[in-house]
Amino acid sequence: MALGLKEIKRRINSFKSMRQITKALKMMSVAKLRRAQDKAEAARPYTRKIQEVIASIASGTSGSKHPMLQVRPVKKTGYIVITSDRGQAGGYNGNMIRKVLQSINEKHKSQDEYVLFVIGRKGRDFFKKRNYPVIEEVVGLPENPNFADIKKIASAAVSLFAEEKIDELYLCYNRFQSAISQIPTVDKLLPLEPVESAAQGANYEYEPSSEEVLAVLLPQYAETLVYSALLDAKASEHGARMTAMGNATDNATDMINKQTLFYNRARQAAITQEISEIVAGANAQA
Repeated sequence: MALGLKEIKRRINSFKSMRQITKALKMMSVAKLRRAQDKAEAARPYTRKIQEVIASIASGTSGSKHPMLQVRPVKKTGYIVITSDRGQAGGYNGNMIRKVLQSINEKHKSQDEYVLFVIGRKGRDFFKKRNYPVIEEVVGLPENPNFADIKKIASAAVSLFAEEKIDELYLCYNRFQSAISQIPTVDKLLPLEPVESAAQGANYEYEPSSEEVLAVLLPQYAETLVYSALLDAKASEHGARMTAMGNATDNATDMINKQTLFYNRARQAAITQEISEIVAGANAQA
């Protein structure tokens, strides 16, 4: 059924309002992406430095028996899954969740073999509604999260591994490549891979001992990797939302153009019909 002029005009105005909203969201995401990238880059030197310190200590510590470095038979696995609290980010959350489910289906036969630590409302809601074993969650993170915001969940996951309640721990997040490219990634966090020193430096003596210093630094290093992944995921989220809102703005513009064309055709048809009726009426009176 053909639409009337008023209905087409109403649709055009609706698409124009939608375009204003998506364009504003895109511009907000552009600004947030820049800040998120700056924060992620600012955190990397700290991560590299603590890695160098651990490598330096480990190189002078033979046969360390710290549980975070020990590979043991896998009976139970933990997954730290980072998603967003909000939608409107294209496939950002869906791609991450599918990647986690793929990993779970490949590695496990029952829910007794794994547990989930979920950051973000979208992931929390998805897994809880389907009765997945979510034992820790964090939602409502600020746009610029600090380490304290995820300290509890990161510490809980690392502690479970150190206490041998889980035998390996994976970190699941969207790795930022560019504003239009975010890669769903599942990296093994624990046990930690051997950290090699880049170059030979001075030999240091540690008090009370290098083993005890290493025991303090290793959990902090693992938690730092979680925080670094969160910052990377935040940049990915803003990039994905910027791209999604840009596409939505372009689609709204296309719909406005199409509806405007329909409106002009319908208006022209209405004018032609009115002229025809006037001419027919004049001929009838002649």
